[in-house]
Amino acid sequence: MCGIVGYVGDKQAASFLLDGLAKLEYRGYDSAGIAVFNGESIRVEKSVGRLASLKDKIKDDMPQGVMGIGHTRWATHGRPSDRNSHPHTDCSGDFVVVHNGIIENYLTLKEDLIEKGHVFKSETDTEVVAHLIEEVYNGDFVSSVREVLRRIEGSYSLVFMSSKHPGMLICAKQDNPLVIGLGEGENFIASDIPAIIQYTRRTYILNDGEMAVLTKDSIKISNRQGEPVTKKVFEVNWNAEAAEKGGYEHFMLKEIHEQPKAVRDTMSQRIAKDGKSIIMDELKWDADYLNSFNKIYIVACGTAYHAGLVGKYYIEKLARTVVEVDVASEFRYREPIVDENTLFIAVSQSGETSDTLAAMKESKRLGAKTLALTNVVGSSIAREADQVLYTWAGPEIAVASTKAYTTQIVLFFMLALYMAQIKQTLKPERVAELIDMLHQIPTQVSRTLEDVEPIKTFAKQYGFNEDVFYIGRSLDYDVALEGSLKLKEISYIHAEAYAAGELKHGTLALIVEGVPVIALATQKSVYEKTLSNIKEVKARDAVVIGIAAEGDEELEKYVDHVMKVPETDELLIPILTVVPLQLLAYYAAITRGCDVDKPRNLAKSVTVE
Repeated sequence: MCGIVGYVGDKQAASFLLDGLAKLEYRGYDSAGIAVFNGESIRVEKSVGRLASLKDKIKDDMPQGVMGIGHTRWATHGRPSDRNSHPHTDCSGDFVVVHNGIIENYLTLKEDLIEKGHVFKSETDTEVVAHLIEEVYNGDFVSSVREVLRRIEGSYSLVFMSSKHPGMLICAKQDNPLVIGLGEGENFIASDIPAIIQYTRRTYILNDGEMAVLTKDSIKISNRQGEPVTKKVFEVNWNAEAAEKGGYEHFMLKEIHEQPKAVRDTMSQRIAKDGKSIIMDELKWDADYLNSFNKIYIVACGTAYHAGLVGKYYIEKLARTVVEVDVASEFRYREPIVDENTLFIAVSQSGETSDTLAAMKESKRLGAKTLALTNVVGSSIAREADQVLYTWAGPEIAVASTKAYTTQIVLFFMLALYMAQIKQTLKPERVAELIDMLHQIPTQVSRTLEDVEPIKTFAKQYGFNEDVFYIGRSLDYDVALEGSLKLKEISYIHAEAYAAGELKHGTLALIVEGVPVIALATQKSVYEKTLSNIKEVKARDAVVIGIAAEGDEELEKYVDHVMKVPETDELLIPILTVVPLQLLAYYAAITRGCDVDKPRNLAKSVTVE
């Protein structure tokens, strides 16, 4: 997560910037920076590590009033370090920029700017923006920023400051949140409401494609063409805790609704500009490297383990490589066959999961190459691994993981396609087709989140049952495992997931009249078999809630209720089907009066064995 703050006014630049950054700080290893304009100088302070070190360093001598911009940065490019932390400046130091998101065409822009004599200090995409405005500057700050926005591609919320234009801040938004706080003799910019709520409750919420020019006494908002935009003031009536949740009742619900953006951010910059191939600059593998492995282990715990099961399916089906998935807490104790021909993939949201870290260290000792899939830059697992792929999910506060799971699946899918390209196990046309469908997933997740009333109804009807069963085949079974875990951990309902074909081997003895069964039926290759299994539980008077793709009219004949998700390739549909299962677990927990974000006996990062 990246937190942006900006201030222009006569009163409290330092206190607002520091407090705002503290409220937006991600709980992890971040780079932090702050730039303050005072008179004719720009002061830039940077610190690696927790924001407290930055506050201790500059709190006493920081100027009050005037204006400034600050940032807690979860590095998208380059390691967390002083040189890669925000803010970023141009060659002269006249322009300062902070940025959330990703500039997708930054490499092309950077090469052009280097040819023109610009000297870069960092590995980040953001620094390109600072040099670009220096390059296009025409004496008019506003039109120069507009020219920068015309040239960059990607997702962003940006704040610009210049010593050439004291008393003015400019901000712009595309696919990343940005809010403006209205004060008296002062105005505020933030990437989220918590940063400003103690200073003002009157806000403007910027939309995509909008740009704002702030002074201490005025705010002028326009669209990309420079046409004025009239905004209604949004009065924040939440308390500080609610503000941190963005108006949602719980962090879990907020994070469920953040999944479209999280998925989009994870995909960004890993798809070629022509949309026909996957790019993974973090890896730069070749055929010889991949062919040197006779086995891949995916090792993880809990939700990450369930994502690994989906990842195994993707890699084996698309890249035709043998994959074994292991529970991290068991891995070391069975003397696994690991050597220099093994690729060990560790999956962990926090990057601090003790069992997974220990399994990785043991595998490295035995000679394996290691790859981490994690959400936290600078985490222990990220530092220990030979190579890292980050899910750009942003902070996940609720104990029950949601957006981390979906982004892990997306990353596994892209990794499998990347391997398939190298090994040439898929035709280029098929790769392009799957990437095109992947592009549509964020929008389809948004659609899945639009109508939650039926899910609320199911939760109220069945939320007080003490047993619930989930069934599915193939990828549907893997998602069923995650759905049942979500229900268990936050609603305390005994929930179990079974491979649907295994029902007749014992589990049918547990099916009695009225017991809810969640049946996933989205995999065309085993669809008829799944229908047969559904009929088996219906014959024993279970209440069946089916999960199907839009356009499936057959399933409705055999179940009591149906929840549908947008239609896509059966490989990608797990990203969609898990969403109603997350919501069902959430509303069941609400029905039962459970503490959704902090379920009993559980912790977010499991740092003990």
